Amino acid sequence: MDNFARLLKESWTLVEEDRDRLSGRFYARLFLLDPELRRLFPAEMTGQGDRILDAIVTASQVMDDPESFDEYLRSLGRDHRKYHVDAAHYATMGVALLDALRTTAGDGWNLEYDQAWRDAYAAITATMLAGAESDDNPPYWHAEVLTHDRYGSDTAVLTVRALQHPLVWKAGQYVSVEVPRHLPRVWRTYSVANAPNDDNVLEFHVRTPVGAGWVSGALVRRTKPGDLLRVAAPMGSMTVDRDSGRDILCVAGGVGLAPVKAMVEELAGWNRARWVHVFYGARHADELYGLAGLEELVAAHPWLSVTPSCSDDPDFDGEQGDVPDVVARYGPWTSHDCYVSGSAAMVRATLRALAEDDVPPQHIRYDTFGNL
Repeated sequence: MDNFARLLKESWTLVEEDRDRLSGRFYARLFLLDPELRRLFPAEMTGQGDRILDAIVTASQVMDDPESFDEYLRSLGRDHRKYHVDAAHYATMGVALLDALRTTAGDGWNLEYDQAWRDAYAAITATMLAGAESDDNPPYWHAEVLTHDRYGSDTAVLTVRALQHPLVWKAGQYVSVEVPRHLPRVWRTYSVANAPNDDNVLEFHVRTPVGAGWVSGALVRRTKPGDLLRVAAPMGSMTVDRDSGRDILCVAGGVGLAPVKAMVEELAGWNRARWVHVFYGARHADELYGLAGLEELVAAHPWLSVTPSCSDDPDFDGEQGDVPDVVARYGPWTSHDCYVSGSAAMVRATLRALAEDDVPPQHIRYDTFGNL
């Protein structure tokens, strides 16, 4: 396994700086081999069409960790049923992938690399297909929008009810969402912002920059109560470890509050012995849209504390500075289970602060919107 993983990572260095060309060749070859596959992808591929390729590449990089490899791929296979991908499609993708890797890598490619990727892809797709076949749930749930509240120009909190079978998730997980009325076949992941409940109701916190499109823009600016969305199978491992006796640190930036809020709500149902410290950061006070709800939870649960902070609001009557720096000032956190959620830059900075605090990596879980 060590040599196998080495070959995959070593060969990847030949193409990783040329991802655009690799992607272009992969999809050109894929649609040439099977033109019918084009209908499974969004009309506009920019920024959205690489999800399957990214998933395959990510999987290849974790094959030296069999436990994570199996769990990740089975959940990925369940999730990818939303694309209506079957075994024949995966086989065609394998041919396109190998062709794209060879032509992009050029003279540096060799037979060892080729065989390693063949074996890796066979293992990846077999596990994904097994995960898909083991799930009796539908590929996705139709969900009706119940409420839609705007916070400023770029943020919305909405609740939806899944209309089919019960949608079972764990607090801290995320789901893929499609807005078929506006952006068919385009999916984006969002953390569920509430703990599981018997009403099949999910809450989402969505932020989109002014002028942005895609799914977040449609959810913030164009979606209204009564609209129908599609929600795919829950994924993610940033969930509370109920077997741990350690206290808990949660760090949330912006709409990264969503999974943290869900975990705190779940803890409210059973926690009696673990202190929970939530740090919630934004640039300005008016962006701390979820603070009032957190303060209600603090009033009801003595084990919970919430520390808000603003990085660019000198009038804010609370902690000043970027939330990772605020967290570092309150440490040490070496004896805590740590959960981090927010933008890629915020998560990077927080992970760095926790590493400097000597928090064991196995005690840290994180969720980010953006590439770390």
